[in-house]
Amino acid sequence: MTDKKSKKPQVGSGLRSQAEERLVERRASPQSPGNDEKTQRIVHELEVHQIELEMQNEELRNVQTELALARDKYVELYDFAPIGYFSFDARGVIRETNLAGARLLKVERGRLVNMSFSGFIAEAEEKKVFCRHLESVLQKEGSHGCEFKLSQENGHTVYVKMQSVEAGEKSKNGVEILSSLLDVTVAKQLSVDLQKANDQLESAVTNRTKELLSANLQLTEEIAERKKAEESLRGSYLEIKQLESRLQAENLYLHHEAALQYNFGEIIGQSDALALICAQIEQVAPMNATVLLLGETGTGKGVVARAIHSHSSRKSKPLITVNCATLPATLVESELFGREKGAFTGSHTRQIGRFELADGATIFLDEIGDLPLELQGKLLRVIQDGEFERLGNPRTIKTDVRIIAATNRNLKEEIRNGRFREDLYYRLNVFPVIIPPLKQRKEDIPLLVNHFVAKFNTKIGRKIEIVSSNILNLLQDYSWPGNVRELESIIERAVITSPGNSLQLQERLEAAKNEKETAGEVSDETSAGPVKALADMEREHIVQVLMKTAWRVEGKNGAAVLLGINPSTLRARMRKFGIIRQ
Repeated sequence: MTDKKSKKPQVGSGLRSQAEERLVERRASPQSPGNDEKTQRIVHELEVHQIELEMQNEELRNVQTELALARDKYVELYDFAPIGYFSFDARGVIRETNLAGARLLKVERGRLVNMSFSGFIAEAEEKKVFCRHLESVLQKEGSHGCEFKLSQENGHTVYVKMQSVEAGEKSKNGVEILSSLLDVTVAKQLSVDLQKANDQLESAVTNRTKELLSANLQLTEEIAERKKAEESLRGSYLEIKQLESRLQAENLYLHHEAALQYNFGEIIGQSDALALICAQIEQVAPMNATVLLLGETGTGKGVVARAIHSHSSRKSKPLITVNCATLPATLVESELFGREKGAFTGSHTRQIGRFELADGATIFLDEIGDLPLELQGKLLRVIQDGEFERLGNPRTIKTDVRIIAATNRNLKEEIRNGRFREDLYYRLNVFPVIIPPLKQRKEDIPLLVNHFVAKFNTKIGRKIEIVSSNILNLLQDYSWPGNVRELESIIERAVITSPGNSLQLQERLEAAKNEKETAGEVSDETSAGPVKALADMEREHIVQVLMKTAWRVEGKNGAAVLLGINPSTLRARMRKFGIIRQ
């Protein structure tokens, strides 16, 4: 009715015009002029209306034909679908099914109508599952599913998965439930086979594990017996070694154990200056306060930072170290705070920054005086608020980080020159620790020498056991501009070049010392002899390493790595000794 009403304007215009054209064609002769004009008009209207009805009937027949064709097309799709479709009433009685559903039950399609679907369910418990499934569909909106086993008329059984939904409107026969049934017998069997294979594998693994445990127990017992024998031999060897060590005037191991008064982690020494450092570490380590380490290059600021971290409540997490002097200025920000993929040209991957890695731990900012001025504000924000943003990402990241900073620069002078922020300095300078240079704690040199000899014996595979007092006096007479790092480098070279079990320095060092003893002079001018010899030795060694690395200072294979010092320290040595590329 609605469609006809919507077409009335067309009937009154186009359709009427067509009807009048057909009426003209049908009339074989013109109307008799004798008829009444009103009667002729009525007859004309009736004839036009009749033709309109005929045209509408013709159009309805065409639409009916198209509907019949569409219905046949979708009936074929419904019947020959690979999934079984069923229509049930509220009690599970079959109203209609397609060919796939009939084939699933192995029953003729016509016989299935008005049959109870529960009769095809194999087990009584699963019939209850089907009943609850129907109740769920009728009570709740949406699609509902279940699984059960069907008995076919030929006696075979199949596993099916049912998905059902209630029809939107009630039919004349009451509630209608539409369901689809999918045969999952093959998938079920594959699942059973897979579970069986898994059980067999677990059984095999369990048996093999028992065999390995038994073999491991036997091996452990054998190892224990061997360890007992080794312990016995080791005890005998230690007794012999102890007797031998008593005969040596300056035995390395006993000297180290007897003379060492202060050993705070990696900090070696017994001087009053070092004792003060150790006391400060004990005082500040348990706190979360920011620490600023001040001192010359090579004095061991990194060692002090590790000692503070290892005695803090954050010691279970790693100490994250950043050397602000070795990082290119363009990469410092991404290294500290991280970056997103595509944040700038060449950033092909996302990178987690050091502050994010150090969350809950400690970060050591070495050479903080070399941090670019534009990044000092961001560092200040991290110290004050504990938050920052990655490059390329506006989201604020919170972090809980303890900061230990170190520098060999005069930060107050840097502030006056406009290269360091004053507010950042005050934030860093909460607990300053001034690390004395080696020339101010020369009494620690023998202990440091023994420590480095033992270290490089292990690293290089040597057995240097004796350090003469003459060598120690020579080393104590030197001013050590490179501090502990310079001493370590010289001892490493000496361990490499010493021919026997006694530490030997280069010949010119010995000659300089002999000249001093022969002259018997104690003036400052004479005491500069071994200092000059050591300086000459250091200059030659630096030149040799630079030539070996093709004058490359930084990088993995650079001279700084081979010498065991920072690139900034190496450049300072080159300026001091007037070393230029040849």
